[in-house]
Amino acid sequence: MSVSADDYLAVVTETIARVAASQREAVGRAADLIAEAVRADGVVHAFGTGHSEALAMEIAGRAGGLVPTNRIALRDLVLIGGDPAERLGPLLERDPAVAHRLYELAPVRPTDVFVLASNSGVNGAMVEFATLVKERGHGLVAITSAQHSGRMTSRHPSGRKLSDLADVVLDNGAPYGDATLPLPGGGAVGAVSSITAALLAQQVTVEVVARLLAAGERPPVYLSANIPDGDAHNAELEARYAGRIRRGS
Repeated sequence: MSVSADDYLAVVTETIARVAASQREAVGRAADLIAEAVRADGVVHAFGTGHSEALAMEIAGRAGGLVPTNRIALRDLVLIGGDPAERLGPLLERDPAVAHRLYELAPVRPTDVFVLASNSGVNGAMVEFATLVKERGHGLVAITSAQHSGRMTSRHPSGRKLSDLADVVLDNGAPYGDATLPLPGGGAVGAVSSITAALLAQQVTVEVVARLLAAGERPPVYLSANIPDGDAHNAELEARYAGRIRRGS
């Protein structure tokens, strides 16, 4: 396989089709879990580190998405928790201890559900966070790469991985190392996990809305803030979840 935009498109297209087909049943189970939480006045908390933070942004606070959603990020330690900015860095995601602080800072209620994203599924902060979520009785959906995670050793003291803890696991279909087009001198280019994770996030959201509609309920869905009356529509819905959802960090 050569290295070109067309080759990358071919790989992405094939991967999307494979993920869509193989994860259909898991998407439905994730939607069941989240719809049940939303109908019980719960909030969907989304958390990802590194590039997996894009998945949390896909779920929380965007047009066409659910309003009862909250994005958790490592920088919450600084912006909300008051830690020094120097604490942030690329290795922080490997520290299990930060998970406890992040959970404490999140406006969590018993009916809430969590969506956690990690391509490798092995870093300490993510595995510890998932452990806390389950210990406290919340539903948990994980989005990860089965192939990559399967070839990794956990960096968590328990030896567990994100996929070991989740109620529903969604496989993003990314290969080991994420990138897809091999380079002549070694390595590869053209990562796919962000694309397929976004697909899975949107599929789950659509299925949640379908379940709410089937129950005769009006789904709390955002309009774009950049269309007429979008701000007013969104503010009315956000008021229902005051103090429970964060935007802008």
